[in-house]
Amino acid sequence: MIELCAARSLTSGAAGRLAALPMLLVAMAMPAPAAAEATAPEAASPRVEAELNLADDRRIQERLTATYDALPSLAAVEPKVIAGVVVLRGTVPSSEAASLAGRLAEQVKGVAAVEDQIDVDRTIRGRLNAQLARAEDLGSEMLFGLPLLVLAVLVFSLVAWLGKRLARTRRLFAATTDNVFLQDLMRQIVQVGALLLGLLLALDLLDATAWLGGALGAAGVVGLAIGFAFRDLVENYMASVLLSLRQPFLPHDHVRIESYEGKVVRLTWRSTILLTFDGNQVRIPNSVVFKSVVENLSQQPERRLQFDVGVGSEEDLTDVQALAVGILGDVDGILADPPPQALVHELGDWAVVLRCSGWMDTRETDFGKVRSQAIKLVKEAFDQAGISMPLPQQRLEVLQADASAGEPPPAPARAQPSQLPPPAAAPDITPNRHLDEKVDHERARGDGKDLLQGRGKLD
Repeated sequence: MIELCAARSLTSGAAGRLAALPMLLVAMAMPAPAAAEATAPEAASPRVEAELNLADDRRIQERLTATYDALPSLAAVEPKVIAGVVVLRGTVPSSEAASLAGRLAEQVKGVAAVEDQIDVDRTIRGRLNAQLARAEDLGSEMLFGLPLLVLAVLVFSLVAWLGKRLARTRRLFAATTDNVFLQDLMRQIVQVGALLLGLLLALDLLDATAWLGGALGAAGVVGLAIGFAFRDLVENYMASVLLSLRQPFLPHDHVRIESYEGKVVRLTWRSTILLTFDGNQVRIPNSVVFKSVVENLSQQPERRLQFDVGVGSEEDLTDVQALAVGILGDVDGILADPPPQALVHELGDWAVVLRCSGWMDTRETDFGKVRSQAIKLVKEAFDQAGISMPLPQQRLEVLQADASAGEPPPAPARAQPSQLPPPAAAPDITPNRHLDEKVDHERARGDGKDLLQGRGKLD
């Protein structure tokens, strides 16, 4: 408004010009309005920002182009950057290469978004070229790594050979323990440990230890699955290990396992082999043997035989017991210490049951033969002494009217033990070796490795 007043004064006469001159000088000396000062920077700011964005886009594009050119599989990718948005075009040999190009673009600073317009070459020629390129790269790597591979194989072979030689040194393991199974187990542990050590050293030379970790993890998972699938086999194997350590029986031992009775032939990794007294071979799974009650009748050579005999209730039990003990003492094979016994076992409805018993040495005599001879001699002695051995029966008595009917019939004359005739010929009570010979024959066949230690043949 001051400029307008000054202009009007200038258009008037000469007198008015002189009057408006001071006002014009004041107006010229005043600073420009704030609005005018802000107009120039605001007009210049968009141009500066656009220039900065173009510089960033060029920088991102140049960096991506250099990165893609350095990779043979991404050499055909052409990046285009507009306002921080990267547009990828071109052809790559595989979808993995396309994904790699996108990941590389996302990692560049300043990229706002990535638009993937890359085409995957699915032509036969393109696929063949890609495979040939991979084969060439692999061949080059193998050619350059061949000396290192040979060295790794030599290291593995040397360590494995040393472990095998050490495992064959039986004196080393025999000095540690007398158990044959433990010696074999330690030899296997040493041999397997040497193989794993050689493999680890070889992979370390090839810089492939990470692969070994993955392989061991996968092997652990596979082993767990196999363990569940073959639980019975694993249970049998563990029972075999424990039975071989405990050694509850030896070859030729007379054992009872559940309903099976016979002599032990061998203990294998899967089963315990028995030869029954009928000459039949029985294989019992070791898991069943380990969980069952095993009665070893050969562990102690001295064994007690016993049998029951019934006598009449009217007999003098003291004399009968003395007669039975005397007869048992004269039986060949029955030991004098501890002495034989004849005890009143039961008072039955029709007889008094005596239990006769005696001890014998199974190394020198046969249990069945001695027991049979003892029963025979006691029965013959009771017959000769007139001792009644009644059977379960019913007796009908008819009473007569005369006086003589009330008198009991005279008792038969009894022979005293000193008046008994001597036994005829000495019976055969030697042990039966026929079954032991069959056990030796079965063991000689080598049907499975024997985990038992001790005697191999019966002397």
